[in-house]
Amino acid sequence: MAETKEESPRIVESDDDDDDDDGDEDDFEQLQYKVVILGDGAVGKTSVTMRFCEDYFARQYKQTLGVDFFIKRVVLPGDVHVALQIWDIGGQAIGSKMIGNYIYGAQAVVLCYDITNYQSFQNLEDWLDLVKKAFDNDSPPYIAIVGNKTDLQHLRTVKLEKHNAFADAGNMYSYFMSAKTGDRVNDTFYRIAADLAGIMLTKSELESSARVVQADIINHPQSGGDTTFKQPKGGPQGECKTIGGKGCTIS
Repeated sequence: MAETKEESPRIVESDDDDDDDDGDEDDFEQLQYKVVILGDGAVGKTSVTMRFCEDYFARQYKQTLGVDFFIKRVVLPGDVHVALQIWDIGGQAIGSKMIGNYIYGAQAVVLCYDITNYQSFQNLEDWLDLVKKAFDNDSPPYIAIVGNKTDLQHLRTVKLEKHNAFADAGNMYSYFMSAKTGDRVNDTFYRIAADLAGIMLTKSELESSARVVQADIINHPQSGGDTTFKQPKGGPQGECKTIGGKGCTIS
């Protein structure tokens, strides 16, 4: 495999609660988990991460080279504070000698593909192999498969049966989301955080972690008309803050 050029990583930090004072950070115990997001370039890995951290989506993207780091703090039921260290791995990193180091030590791995791009789904086999090699004889991490871009259902090329079969074969957790509309993004990561912390969520608690996101209304004749995506009201409010004045790239 060809070796890819690495860029210096960027770090972005965000919190659930904008009203918390910095002086309160040491007043509670915080669980910390490393979450690695893998997948081909242009499947929307960074746009998913930015939607989760900032509730932000950009229509134009610059490909991530190497890795960018994000820290998102959430509060689970029982006042359990969790910091998710999200490692956004550039799609070209699959040919990097560093990829094993990026993956190793993760408590959770998210395999992301574009539901309108069948090749990106097929290539998850290669990404999964890298995860297995990185952990070798160690206990495997929590692994989730995420189908992104559900706002483009009319262009779907990966059938639900294929998605479910791959998830079942690898004993992986299964999720779908849209970074563009925000549909299912927050509650997916909230569920991952709860699973890692060993906390069982009720249906109402899971729904309360989501946000209302109004999608652009587009007329797609082949899908039968206008489509609007919404999420339940509620959920933590957060603001993504850059550390050291550095920004982020989006893939």
